[in-house]
Amino acid sequence: MIFLVPGGAGYIGSHMVKYLQEAGHEAVVLDDFSTGHEWAVKDSEIMRLSLLDQEALSRALKGRKFDCVIHFAGKSLVDESIKRSNAYYRSNVVGSLNLINELMLNDNNNMVFSSSAAIFGNPITDKINEDHPRDPINPYGRTKLTVENFLEHICDTHGLNATCLRYFNAAGAHHSGTLGEAHEPETHLIPKILNRENYSSENLKVYGDDYDTPDGTCIRDYVHVEDLAQAHLKALEFMQVNKGFYTFNLGNGNGFSVLEVIKACEHVLGRRVDYQFADRREGDPPVLIADSAKAIDQLGWSPQHTSLESIIMSAYFWHLNKSEFSLQ
Repeated sequence: MIFLVPGGAGYIGSHMVKYLQEAGHEAVVLDDFSTGHEWAVKDSEIMRLSLLDQEALSRALKGRKFDCVIHFAGKSLVDESIKRSNAYYRSNVVGSLNLINELMLNDNNNMVFSSSAAIFGNPITDKINEDHPRDPINPYGRTKLTVENFLEHICDTHGLNATCLRYFNAAGAHHSGTLGEAHEPETHLIPKILNRENYSSENLKVYGDDYDTPDGTCIRDYVHVEDLAQAHLKALEFMQVNKGFYTFNLGNGNGFSVLEVIKACEHVLGRRVDYQFADRREGDPPVLIADSAKAIDQLGWSPQHTSLESIIMSAYFWHLNKSEFSLQ
């Protein structure tokens, strides 16, 4: 099968591309490379353009047929979305609407959308299932929910088939050690700790120690990036039988606090990780843990990396080897 992967040069997108190729499929990467890396998708056809450039997008997609579009493109930092909300709405909402319009003009009617647990806001249950109220508390989550709502409408009125996968905290790296997170600057907790240059407390801040959690720090559900890739292909298989609009939450169902993640990284590294507390970041819910029973039951999703330490180990393997594979 042939897949179009907008945002395919980013962290999760590049793992999706590699997963598709390993399964014998063809992946066409559409990316503006503002944050993605060409070295991560060097064996793919590349469309180098922005979803905000509608004329270029129209030219690139005219007459192209894809079995499915797996849409990762957009901005994804909660803190930045608060400071630059207009840029987030342009990138995530306007860009997505441009993409959906061009796909439908060319009769490409299957999409898997990269959504987020950020659409839920502050949880009112211990674990979050698909029916949990959606009340995002930051612009990033609002943009994802806006696109979900638009997709649901288009599925109802124009025959599009779309599945929204709501990730909790993506983490880890490809099992080969040849692909992983490579953000500049790095903002995610696990790679910040594992990066060998970050030994001083000045480089690792823990945002908030006064949350209503056992140790006062935020709790998150970490899901391996390869397990997320598996879920996307499972979603397409599901959509071939089930038409319309669907949503699934993706996580391991276990929550770990920031301090627990630090301790797990210390165990992998064999050394102490120094850190310092800082003020809470605006827009951070205290706890986000997935109930993924629906994905497991209906998609047949079977996450393989269910322990925090195995996720961290895969990320560490990448950080030890990344200079050989990236253009750092």
